[in-house]
Amino acid sequence: MITILAGGTGSVKLVRGITAQTSDVNVISNVGDNYWLYGLYICPDIDTIIYGLSDLLDYEKGWGIKKDTFGFLRQMEILGEENWFRIGDRDAATHLIRTNMLKNGKNLSDITQWMCERFAIETKVFPITDNILETRITSNGESLHLQEFWVKHRGKGPIEGIEYVGADKARPLPSAVNAIQDAELVIIAPGNPLTSIGPMINIKGIRKELSKNRRKVVAVSPIIGDKAFNGPAAEYMKAAGIEVSAFGIAQMYADVCSKIVIDTKDKHLTKKIESLDLKVFDTKIKMQNKIAEEALAAFILKQVKQ
Repeated sequence: MITILAGGTGSVKLVRGITAQTSDVNVISNVGDNYWLYGLYICPDIDTIIYGLSDLLDYEKGWGIKKDTFGFLRQMEILGEENWFRIGDRDAATHLIRTNMLKNGKNLSDITQWMCERFAIETKVFPITDNILETRITSNGESLHLQEFWVKHRGKGPIEGIEYVGADKARPLPSAVNAIQDAELVIIAPGNPLTSIGPMINIKGIRKELSKNRRKVVAVSPIIGDKAFNGPAAEYMKAAGIEVSAFGIAQMYADVCSKIVIDTKDKHLTKKIESLDLKVFDTKIKMQNKIAEEALAAFILKQVKQ
């Protein structure tokens, strides 16, 4: 059994690659960027995984449903509402059903399991917790939800702090803990280390469980050279005072994993990373198409898992 900690568009690519190689996969999803809008509860990372595994994901955008329309959003704008968060018409149905189920007393984990069944997904997908957890960015002295800072304001303005509100009180989902304990290999996907993976490993119970199982945990770097191969990871790392490199990623994860996969272009950092008591593997990690996704997945399962 393979367990993957996933969040963001970089994660779904690896999840898709791994599930193409083996069927016994658990995906533990970030909830730090979940957001209430128009009275709907939106779970971007969970939905991206579900859409990606059901072949509905808009591959070019990396989010939402392919060929979706936006009549709902245009009508909301006509009615005087902001339209900065791009909710498609079919995507809105997912959020509406989820919100109604929450209001009827269902937990997010129960709803996610139900949705996997409705979308005919065999892979088990869990939220990291059923508790409220929010990633918030401080910019110009103001605390903003991650979605507000990155999507509404397009990431403009200084990043003065990153906070995981609720992480100190959040209880990890028992199924997620079991998925870490029972796995042959636990993969920390190449999501943004501060906004996609950070909210999860800052839950005390999860960090403790990963540390206990460190020997079978591998992280995949989202950085090549001094740039992220997808998304704003580099900007957040700079703001947090973390070196933007595969070594910086290794420092962040050294207490929760024993192995790291870096890009071949960063092979010169191997000895430096090994000084952190990590075993280093190098290959091409940029997943620009499905062939590359499956190639990276095969490398991890055949070379790293041993």
